[in-house]
Amino acid sequence: MTTKLAITGKSGSGKTTITKAFLNIMKEMFPEKTILLLDNDLTGELGHSFGLDIRNTIYGIRSGKHEYKTGIPENMTKQEFIEWAMEDIVVSLDENVDIIVSWLVGSKDCRCPITGQINDAVLKLIERYDIVIFDCEFDLKYLNQLVDTDVDTTIIVANPSEASAHLAKRIEEFSAKYAAGGQLGVVINKAANDELSNVYELLKKYDLDVLGVIPYDKSLEQNTVKKDSKIVEDAIKQFYFRLNLPQ
Repeated sequence: MTTKLAITGKSGSGKTTITKAFLNIMKEMFPEKTILLLDNDLTGELGHSFGLDIRNTIYGIRSGKHEYKTGIPENMTKQEFIEWAMEDIVVSLDENVDIIVSWLVGSKDCRCPITGQINDAVLKLIERYDIVIFDCEFDLKYLNQLVDTDVDTTIIVANPSEASAHLAKRIEEFSAKYAAGGQLGVVINKAANDELSNVYELLKKYDLDVLGVIPYDKSLEQNTVKKDSKIVEDAIKQFYFRLNLPQ
């Protein structure tokens, strides 16, 4: 069964760094497992953090603008074509890790067949992997417009401020019905030690479930593209046991 982790939050909150940290931790803990990164964020920043400029997206399949690496096989049904095209745009990062980018997604209100066909193709793709990590656009609603799937753990990334805590509460409210009974909570990112008491008071005020706290890593100011942080990884390892993820 596939384990699914979603990372949500405001742009600039540190989602991509945290997504990469979870990837590295899971590769370390489960070197034999296959992992898919699904970039559902409109910035496409996750691919950039691996030095990739991924132009072939799920939206490109939907819009008919994708240029395929090989000739299109003949005599396929529309569903078979979409599934074949999905395979064509998956990018391999290493032996067990792949990435795919969604970019724009269609509205669930659209009654055109392609919406359901894309959903079915994405479901079939993610079910091939042991672990899928979704780097989401703001909340779970945008991911749900792409694929209707249960998520085991959803992390809302928030920064240590009143405005960020308020926004995290909104994201929680928007995402709750899409979490499908899975774990849903907040991780505070970029926190200084002298801010922690104020942070916990804020989260208590907004009735938010705190899964963990990650300290501010100043080195990320110089490492703006790769988004790698040993400090972030070590902090996640301290609260990983609380998460509804393989242990």
